Formats: sequence, structure tokens, C-alpha cells
Amino acid sequence: MDKKKLMLLMGALVIAIGTALAARSLFTGASSPRAEAVQAVPQGPKALVALRALPVGTIITADSIAFQPWPKEMVQDAYFLEGEADINKLLGTVVRFPVTAGQPVTQGALVAPGDRGFLAAALGPGMRAVTIMVSQKTGVAGFIFPGDRVDLMLTQTVHGPTGDTGEPLKTAETVLRNLRVLATDQSTETETENGKTVVRSARSITLEVTPRIAEKITVADTIGTLNLTLRSIADNQTELEKAIASGAVKVPEGASKEEEDRILNKAMVQPIEGATTFVTGGDVSRFQRKSIPAAQSARSLAAQSMTNASAAINSGVPGGISPRAIEYRSGPVVRVTRGKSTTEVEVGSK
Repeated sequence: MDKKKLMLLMGALVIAIGTALAARSLFTGASSPRAEAVQAVPQGPKALVALRALPVGTIITADSIAFQPWPKEMVQDAYFLEGEADINKLLGTVVRFPVTAGQPVTQGALVAPGDRGFLAAALGPGMRAVTIMVSQKTGVAGFIFPGDRVDLMLTQTVHGPTGDTGEPLKTAETVLRNLRVLATDQSTETETENGKTVVRSARSITLEVTPRIAEKITVADTIGTLNLTLRSIADNQTELEKAIASGAVKVPEGASKEEEDRILNKAMVQPIEGATTFVTGGDVSRFQRKSIPAAQSARSLAAQSMTNASAAINSGVPGGISPRAIEYRSGPVVRVTRGKSTTEVEVGSK
């Protein structure tokens, strides 16, 4: 290839490269600018809104509410506005009406401790409030406050039948566990002075329970003396782990973290009944009875039942003769009554 052709080829190559660069610059500069959406910021005061869904009975905490800008034309008199409301004073209040996430919290939706309806709002769905009388001895010397969790212990004395000369049986039994304290006396909040909690002996304790447990407590109060024992905060986690291991608490597969937390939190706060523990006087002192006093003899109980039944049978029947034969079984003896005639037959005899 001669020198002239080589020069022409190099010139063509330079022109091609220059044309390509010019075309690229042209197309790049001609591209339309990207349109960016600008979020409109509400112009107006900041209203108190729910950061998450707040069902009825939710206790307001610092992470559940916050002040956010709200359109001025949509602000209502019932809203809590920044500069007018102190958010710290709203902590510990209870939600009376459900509030959805992002919705402004109204003044009527919250009820403060001591206000009318606070206790009813603080109760969980399906739960009841029951009050028991306590003393400094049975109420942990006043160191029980609203929000604590306690176990309920029943102490009683079991006497033997008439003629039993033995000592009565002394017993103590934990009948219910993990009960939430709603109030002490008429106070639903912990009292503080100079930043320190005031310890006062309460005369009554109000507990959150299920309807069935409320019935149990009412009966237990007539049997013996009720005592409260304060639970450790760590006990709830231990009880939850046991319930999960035993299969009593199950989290469905595919459940979100929020659903899982809701299921576990609900399981942790449930009152526990059944599988109670107990001790007797014999477990404490060798001079105390350990077993239940012997019951009345089966023969004497059967005789008493026979007397009562015979009076009912003979009433209204001519001649006092009943067409029915009533049998009373008590251990190895059977009493057969026909009218006023009573015979005793041993079981297994012919």
C-alpha cells in the first residue's frame, strides 16, 4: 500500500471517530430531563397521630404516638396539637376507642388513670376485674403496685369428722398464677414523691382475671385466707418457653414478625390455673399432720342418707309402702329399704 492511500485511510478513520462522538453528545444532550415527584408537605400545625394500630385497652407508650404535620384545614378541636399538649402526660393512658395507624389521636380516645371508665378500658377483651381484701402480711407489705403480676395462695385448716381427736390438717396451696394487678385500693397508678416510689400498705387489690377465675377467687375467699406472692419479671419468659416447648403455644407457619409478637405477648399475660402446688403441716413440722383427716365411716354416711331418703319415700304413699326398692351402697355393705323395712346385705354374699 502506497503512502497516499494510507493517509486517506487514516483521515477517514479520524472523521468516523469524530462523527460518532458528536452523535453521542447530540443524543445525550437531547434526552428529556427526568421528572421527579415532589411530595407535598402539609402546611399546618403538628397533630398527635398513632404510629401503629392502637386497639382498645392499649396502654400508650412513647413509641406508639408522635407529633406529625397535619393540614390546617383538617385540624379539629379534639386533636392533640404540639405546643398545646404535653406528650409525656399522655404516657400511661389507655385507649378507649380503636385508632388506626396514621390517624390523629383524639382527646376522647384516651382515658387517664383515675378518670371514669379507666379500669374498664384497661381490661383486656373477655377479662374481668375482681377485688380481694389483703393486709400488710397477705399483701407483701405494700410492695405490690398496679401493673405487677402475682400468684394467689390459699391457706386453710381441714378438720376431721366428729370424734376425730387428731390435729387438723394445715395446708397452703398456690391456686392461681400470673395475675395482673389493676389497682391497689382505689389507685390505678404508682404514686411517686421526689422521684421515688411511695410504698403503702393496701387494704384491697384488684386483679385482672377470666370469668372462671373470678368465680374461683370468690369461692377461695370463703374457704380460707388468701395471700399474694409477687412474681419476678423473668418468670413470664420462663413460663412462655415452657408453653412453647410443650406445644401449648403455637405460632402458625408463615406468620409475620408482628403476628408472632402478638401471639407470644398474649400468651405471656394470660392467667394460669391448674397444676397447682401445695404443702401441708407435715411438710413443715414433724409434729403436724401430713395426710387428710380420715372421713366419716361409710356405714354412718349411708345410714344418714337412708334416713333422709326414707322420709321422702314414705311421704304421700298409702300405708307408707313404696313400690320401689332403694339400695344404698357404701363399701362392702348394701342397705335395701322397702317401705319401713330395712335389711343389710354384704356385697358378694348370696
